Amino acid sequence: MTERGRIRQFILTQFLFTQDESKLADDVSLLGQGLIDSTGVLELVSFLEREFGIVLPDEEMTPENLDSVNALCALVERKRAAG
Repeated sequence: MTERGRIRQFILTQFLFTQDESKLADDVSLLGQGLIDSTGVLELVSFLEREFGIVLPDEEMTPENLDSVNALCALVERKRAAG
C-alpha cells in the first residue's frame, strides 16, 4: 500500500469509522470539518512517526502540515527526503 493509502486508511478507520474511501477527499480540511480534534492530532502524529519512521518536532505540528491527506503526504515526503 502506498504512503497515501496508509494515511487515508488510518484516518478512515480511526476517525471516520469506515473503510469507504469515498468518505474522505484528499484535500478536505480534517480540522476545519471537525474530523479530528487536538487529541486526534496527537494520535495522527504518533501514527506518522511510528508508521513512517519520522520525527515531528512541536514546531512542525501545524495545521498547514496536518490538515489534509495531501498535506500529510507532503509532510511525510519532506521528512523522509531530509533523512
